[in-house]
Amino acid sequence: MSRYTGAVCKLCRREGKKLFLKGDRCYSNKCSVEIRNYAPGQHGQSRKKSSEYGIQLRAKQQARRYYGLSESQFHKYFLMAEKSNAITGEKLLQICESRLDNVVYSAGWANSRAEARQLVTHGHFTVNGAKVDIPSYLCKEGDVVAIKKSSLDSEKFKALLEADSRVIPVWIEKSAEGTEAKIAKLPERDQIELDVQETLIVEYYSK
Repeated sequence: MSRYTGAVCKLCRREGKKLFLKGDRCYSNKCSVEIRNYAPGQHGQSRKKSSEYGIQLRAKQQARRYYGLSESQFHKYFLMAEKSNAITGEKLLQICESRLDNVVYSAGWANSRAEARQLVTHGHFTVNGAKVDIPSYLCKEGDVVAIKKSSLDSEKFKALLEADSRVIPVWIEKSAEGTEAKIAKLPERDQIELDVQETLIVEYYSK
């Protein structure tokens, strides 16, 4: 399945909640969910009773869209989580959180995960001193993600570092200069601010 390239605000409206896919716009009065809080399309305003399967599907779609993943990527992470010794649903979210593009976003170096993915692809970051340009790279406990020295002179990163107002997750330790972020520990479920019932995702894939 190819990556979705349409209007991302429609994804939030379809799920009926903010997925924070468009950076600052999601926090403004221009947010589509605030203006039109119903699903897009001709029948978006009609009320439909969801089946058990439909509820499970929506939980899966919300999480997948939150992280900007294709169905094949998300299912791959589910299989990885299922094979682990941890609780499947919680491990699935932990894997998604440890993606390099998510770490870059969580560290405050991008306004959205889509932007973080683009910045990683353009080679602006290193992991433990080595350049990594793969957004799906899974960071481990103790890894140090940093902005490349050659990228620090760009207006983009100067503006981000000057703003630097986002609350950083407790599992990320950011340097005083704001140019490095260490994965102190992979996040526990209560440290992941994702409004989704992961048990429903497990039930969806277990059918």
